[in-house]
Amino acid sequence: MTVSALDRPLGLPTLIMGVLTTALALWPTKGTPWPLLNEISWAVLPLVAGLFVLVEAVNATGAAAYLAGLLKAGAAASASSTGAVAGGGLAIVSNLMNNLPAGLIASTVIQQAHPSKPIVDALLIGVDLGPNLSITGSLATILWLTAIRREGEHVGFWRFLKVGALATPPALCLAMGLRLWIG
Repeated sequence: MTVSALDRPLGLPTLIMGVLTTALALWPTKGTPWPLLNEISWAVLPLVAGLFVLVEAVNATGAAAYLAGLLKAGAAASASSTGAVAGGGLAIVSNLMNNLPAGLIASTVIQQAHPSKPIVDALLIGVDLGPNLSITGSLATILWLTAIRREGEHVGFWRFLKVGALATPPALCLAMGLRLWIG
């Protein structure tokens, strides 16, 4: 948290803290880290790397600047409507491309557009709640499903989507509506 608060790169400090935490957890039993390495979902690492490449591609094409211009123009016309459309759109995009790159792109757009706090909050709600619609919406969901499947349970795409379709839209609309209503 200190490194993040100082706005410094998080990669190396995260690795160091992960190794330290593992060492502290294994210390009382004098265990080795090798069995833990077998539990890591290594197939997810190329996926995450690809998501960061996607973000860089979007930024390089100027799409983030274009979206920032749309957000500025919309906010000038109607902050509430812009917040609802932008947050809802980000929720949908999060399911199509995953909320990790969608959130990084949204962060770039926010830095360029400087929208009001209710619009930023609507975007945060969209990128946080929206991905609960589908398995592919969130990296956390992908990791949880990998762990669940390793334990012998299976939750398929359609089963997840059925529950997500019932739970996500009302939660998203209620949270975003309340946030934009209280301004």
